[in-house]
Amino acid sequence: MAKTVKADDVLVEVIIKGMQDKKAKNIVKIDLRKINEAAADYFIICHGDSDRQVKAIADNVEDEAREALKEKPHSREGQGQNKWVLLDYVNIVVHVFQKEIRDFYEIEDIWHDGKFTNYEDLD
Repeated sequence: MAKTVKADDVLVEVIIKGMQDKKAKNIVKIDLRKINEAAADYFIICHGDSDRQVKAIADNVEDEAREALKEKPHSREGQGQNKWVLLDYVNIVVHVFQKEIRDFYEIEDIWHDGKFTNYEDLD
């Protein structure tokens, strides 16, 4: 029997591609579905080297999701300084950080009980 591809899985792949296209670093998907208190099913986290790159990554993720799937985020936060931009797709929350902000908040450590998948950096 063929495996059914779920809409969230497709959106995750589009988000990852959008990040990789703008050379995001250390892309991680955290599957939070087995954690009762989680605010979403998935967190997808990456970082950029500058405020411009953070903005470019977040913009590209949003553009790719809209073009490929007609999906728009429920909300977008942190756009002012582009140190940490959050895109909320309800079941999937995207975090695009500058490295020092990512290191400071340690989101991966907070959600260490989730299932982690690392993605290749494309240079």
